[in-house]
Amino acid sequence: MIKVLIVDDSAFMRKVLSDIFAAEVDFIVVDTARNGKDAVDKAKRLKPDVITMDVEMPVMDGIKALEVIMRETPTPVVMVSSLTRDGANATISALELGAVDFVAKTAGPISSVTGIRNDILIKCRAAAKVNIVRLHHTHEKPVILPSQFLTVTGDEQIVAIGTSTGGPRALQEIITRLPGNFPCGIVIVQHMPPGFTKSLADRLNSLSSITVKEAEHNDTIQPGVALIAPGDSHMTVERQGNKRVVHLNQNPPVNGHRPAVDPLFESVAQCYGKRALGVILTGMGHDGAKGIQVIKRQQGYTIAEDQSTAVVFGMPKSAIELGVIDKIVPLPSVAAEIIQIVSK
Repeated sequence: MIKVLIVDDSAFMRKVLSDIFAAEVDFIVVDTARNGKDAVDKAKRLKPDVITMDVEMPVMDGIKALEVIMRETPTPVVMVSSLTRDGANATISALELGAVDFVAKTAGPISSVTGIRNDILIKCRAAAKVNIVRLHHTHEKPVILPSQFLTVTGDEQIVAIGTSTGGPRALQEIITRLPGNFPCGIVIVQHMPPGFTKSLADRLNSLSSITVKEAEHNDTIQPGVALIAPGDSHMTVERQGNKRVVHLNQNPPVNGHRPAVDPLFESVAQCYGKRALGVILTGMGHDGAKGIQVIKRQQGYTIAEDQSTAVVFGMPKSAIELGVIDKIVPLPSVAAEIIQIVSK
């Protein structure tokens, strides 16, 4: 049985979430809390397997409570966030501090209930299984790695990254270590709803030497610029005359996701061939495995995150099992590996 602690200042939401979990055979709600201080006390006393945490609460908000819990009684936490800009920014902070994942409340009390039901069950089941040690927040300032980039002649390279659960922290670990003179473009799919991808891009941009932005249709791929696919849009790379650009589309979800990693990786393989570097990081499910197989088939280079550091090993594992990964690398070494490959 998965023991859940529900934290929300709204009695209505506490009841709704309690009912969602009560209907499942594998969950038991051990208690509810109405503010962050209450949550910290109950987390210590009840030792739940997973906590659902509202962001905005009186006395102590969800971000502060998360910080204290991760320090004192590390427990997997799934944030329950509003779809506002402030909610998205707070959620990115929470993921940075060690929350496993988040669900976004849609507007209107009734629709939000049915809308988040499946999402919260899937994410809480996954969260209960994660190795919480991997989520510990480190306050170390990232060291930007030294690099001797050769002047790239001929066709330029590209780095394509796909990730899901645990991805924001993994991306921060990698992107903040890349030097400002990084010689190729970077394209990223992180499974996230609209709004949240913008907050993630802005946050990474503020911490990094390279430029990070949420992609817009027809953005040109440029050295030292990372483009993150916006929530609810697939992103592909296309040739346009003598340059390469990203295209956004509303095609049906792939592997249950939009944006999905597979369409990005497949387009990168077609557009760049052996000059493509595909990187698959932590995440639930198998999105990206088929796409990275296409990169490998076109003689690109492929990296998967090692199980020892992945918050959820699903996505890297699926790619590794296909036998198409050149190098399996723990997260702290991924940036150095990328630099080494593009320096060749």
